[in-house]
Amino acid sequence: MASVTLKNLNKIYPNGFVSVKDVSLSIGDGELVTFHGPSGCGKSTVLRMIGGLEDITSGEIYLGDSLLNDILPRDRKLAMAFQNYRLYGYLNVYENMALGLRLRNMPRNVIDTRLKTAAEFFKITDILEKKISAISESEKQRVALGRAVVCHPKVLLVDEDFAHSSEPLREEMLMDIKRINRELKITVLYVTNNYDEAITLGTKVVFMKDGEITEVK
Repeated sequence: MASVTLKNLNKIYPNGFVSVKDVSLSIGDGELVTFHGPSGCGKSTVLRMIGGLEDITSGEIYLGDSLLNDILPRDRKLAMAFQNYRLYGYLNVYENMALGLRLRNMPRNVIDTRLKTAAEFFKITDILEKKISAISESEKQRVALGRAVVCHPKVLLVDEDFAHSSEPLREEMLMDIKRINRELKITVLYVTNNYDEAITLGTKVVFMKDGEITEVK
């Protein structure tokens, strides 16, 4: 089960700023959901709370029937595509993609199998031995997505800042997350400022303003 449920979610910072206000939402297994709204509306904060990167002031987050509030980010069966990819330049592509699995003490044969499958999916088999500094921005983007999916997450979280480069790179990334959702059967939550992107990409669009959900369609 890869459904996500938010119940009366709030995020209030120590200075009193209310970033997220009483957000409740049900996301079905296998959906590709986009969050849209102006900068500062709370959409990225919601994503980061789901991923465990932001503390929750109050409310509940469920993955299926499991309450995530007190579960460490690495144990949430989620993956997040970060801004700037967060790839390690001193490691090659294989080592970057395998890092999360090695930290979980996965057997070498399991790592090899998962890496081979992901490399074929993203068409990066021929660069596995290359250093990050020697590959293109397009390849870095696919490596970062590959690193996310090798962990077999139930949900993939993608912030718009992940696609911070050129328009062709952004379009390529959008095609890849559609494939991840459709072919790998992973629930995807994607945050964007772009209205056209939001309404054409997702099976459900969540509109936000001033920390609140204003419409879901």
